[in-house]
Amino acid sequence: MNDHRKGVILFVLSMLLLPTVRCVAAEQYKLIARDAMAKIVDGNPDAAIRTSEAYLANHPKDLESLYVLAVAHAQKGDIEKSSSYVTKALDGGLPFARFQAGPRDLLKPLAESEGFRPLVARHGKKLLHGPLLSVTDTAVRCWVRSAREVPVQVKVTRADSGQPGSRAANGKTSSGRDYTTVLAVHGLASDTLYDYIVTVDGTNESRKGRFRTFPVQGKPAKFEIGFGGGAGYTPEHEHMWNTIASHNLTAFLFLGDNVYIDHPTRPAVQRYCYYRRQSRPEFRDFAAKTPVYAIWDDHDFTEDDGWGGPQIDEPAWKVPVWRTFRNNWVNPYYGGGPSQPGCWFDFAIADVDFFMLDGRYYRDKAARQGVETANPSMLGAAQKKWLFEKLWNSKATFKVIASPVPWSFGAKPGRAGMDTWKGFKEEREEIFSFLERNKIAGVILLSADRHRSDVWKIERANGDPLYEFESSRLTNIHTHGIMPGSLFGYNEKCSFGILAFDTTRDEPTVTYRIVNIDNEVIHTFVVKRSHLTAANQN
Repeated sequence: MNDHRKGVILFVLSMLLLPTVRCVAAEQYKLIARDAMAKIVDGNPDAAIRTSEAYLANHPKDLESLYVLAVAHAQKGDIEKSSSYVTKALDGGLPFARFQAGPRDLLKPLAESEGFRPLVARHGKKLLHGPLLSVTDTAVRCWVRSAREVPVQVKVTRADSGQPGSRAANGKTSSGRDYTTVLAVHGLASDTLYDYIVTVDGTNESRKGRFRTFPVQGKPAKFEIGFGGGAGYTPEHEHMWNTIASHNLTAFLFLGDNVYIDHPTRPAVQRYCYYRRQSRPEFRDFAAKTPVYAIWDDHDFTEDDGWGGPQIDEPAWKVPVWRTFRNNWVNPYYGGGPSQPGCWFDFAIADVDFFMLDGRYYRDKAARQGVETANPSMLGAAQKKWLFEKLWNSKATFKVIASPVPWSFGAKPGRAGMDTWKGFKEEREEIFSFLERNKIAGVILLSADRHRSDVWKIERANGDPLYEFESSRLTNIHTHGIMPGSLFGYNEKCSFGILAFDTTRDEPTVTYRIVNIDNEVIHTFVVKRSHLTAANQN
């Protein structure tokens, strides 16, 4: 075949494939700037410049591309060009906090330049990210990030003005924790609305918000929580946080793939992925009023379908990734702490206990990559021991076990499904048998990972069925197909789940509602406590 004919054929093929390429790029917007940042980290800013300029050619107002170009030219030492992209990004509406937060090591040449100082004077803030809240029935914990190490105060006052007095907590942000701190205020009244104000460095720069403490722990109550995963950064879908905030939920659970990093050995890329979400005004407003709790999945911990293995510090990137996660959330605790890192934890709302699982840190090699052990573990020995002890001691009406990946074997087809509990059948059976053997009733299963919202029923030979509610398309563009084994599935638009608990009734119930980004209730499914009674329960 001559060169001319080869050229014609290649041209035709490229035209046929072009729509597919464009489609993939659109679906994976969350990856474009992120992977360009990875090229900068690897010492190749020119490659990042080419990627960003090419994307800007078709999307001239894309703020993330402008941000990447500012970082790339700063790394090349061209401060004038870097500053010009900063100005364009600010004119387009990008918060200046993005350039203050960093990644600071990559933006250092720009931040130390003479031309950057007037921008800081004009646009700079001391409080960059947050607050994020987590609460109990008597306390609130408040997370913030500042531009530099500064004193921070949170002051909490009852929202009903007839009650005088307030409580406060003081602290200081730390460069060792990426300029963050968590302030805790105790001695609050249960099920009570509070106003709060975060003040930075004793100045008038502050952030205000309002939250409600949980109902009395261990007592019956009515409340609603939200949950979901699959929150890839997608500007056109970031108004999802406004939709969720409109429900005034008692809490929201992030079940993994919260920011999509996929670069476990590049800390600057990890921080970049957190910063671009935390700087969004929609997310900040949502998190300032809705207590949040988070676990990770593969794309936040490592790479697609990846695993950590049984060792605490092998591979070497595991502990640093854990520290980055810890620095960007406000969970009650993180696994077993520095001596046993992980992101599992538990908390309670009224008489409902929540057990949040880490499915990656100690996971054995997934079956689809070739199992090295006869009985692979997703949780690891320490976490499984913790889970069984917590379940055994729980007296709650409902026990919610939240996994980053689906429990139902039919949720993910083919060999890829082995990344879910389908690849860890023996360990799943160990957990379910523990529930039945010990007559632990009232268990609800949550999961994420699949880019849709589902209802599943897991039949059990020796006990009542288990119900699983899955939701993992908070802001993602990409979707996964509806699976025939589910009781219900939805993937037409971004969505999240709401669980409404009512344990005040003679017959306690939990109601699962699937709500889409346009605030439309797509499906409602009710489970009674009597449907969740363990085998032979008296």
